[in-house]
Amino acid sequence: MLIRCWGARGSIPVSGKQYERYGGDSPCMEVRDRFGGCLIIDCGTGIRRLGMRLMQEGIEQIALIMTHFHWDHVLGLPFFRPLYQSSTRITLYGWPKVQGNVQEKLFHVMAPPHFPVPARDISARITTVSCEHSSLDLGGLHIETIALNHPNQGLGFRITEQGRSFVFLTDNELGKSYENGSSYARFVDFCQGADLLVHDGEYTREEYELTRTWGHSRYEDAVRLAADARVARLGLFHHNQERSDTDIDRIVLHCREILAARGSTVDCFAVAQDMQWTLG
Repeated sequence: MLIRCWGARGSIPVSGKQYERYGGDSPCMEVRDRFGGCLIIDCGTGIRRLGMRLMQEGIEQIALIMTHFHWDHVLGLPFFRPLYQSSTRITLYGWPKVQGNVQEKLFHVMAPPHFPVPARDISARITTVSCEHSSLDLGGLHIETIALNHPNQGLGFRITEQGRSFVFLTDNELGKSYENGSSYARFVDFCQGADLLVHDGEYTREEYELTRTWGHSRYEDAVRLAADARVARLGLFHHNQERSDTDIDRIVLHCREILAARGSTVDCFAVAQDMQWTLG
């Protein structure tokens, strides 16, 4: 399994010298299985560069799943060039009990007056598959879902291939319980023993006092989850739009100090766009 990050910034894309190392594109992840199958998670601005890469490689069969539909996770969709190629085949997988009509929600970003090219004018063939169960087998990948703690709901994913697992939990507020969300114990169980956990760590403790109920975690809570679940690696994700590279470095250093004090072996780092990992 090959995993690539095409955008790790939260809330809104940013640019400037202070964001060069971790990047300014909003969330988009790519997962390739051992057969070369391509899975995309979320359509933040990072999907623009991913689309150009896929066209260069001649990849025309694409699977797409969404964590949720906040604008930073969908606003790159109109600039995904494979959409305008008639040979492209996109299968959009959704869980209607949690997400509703995924195609309608996703392509709303292309409805007037938001964008001049309406969704009906795209050339790619799009098929929507409604998943009735919480898990999905897709090529060589086994995908499990969990309800996120987020004000507008959302899904997290555990993706496993040949015994190696990647867990993706963005826009997940570990410090608050939501009626349609999941308990902390459930998240620990879901992440247990994962090779790589990428988790929302947007806020500091001080910031969280003002942003509670906004659907994002303190980085200390992400560290606690990683340690309790005994994952191998923790990648902090959904970096705040005001967070400079230097600020992120300080957060990572603090996380490593917390883990060391706990006697944990979790390897903690901050996710940067264009990072990639190979599991297996």
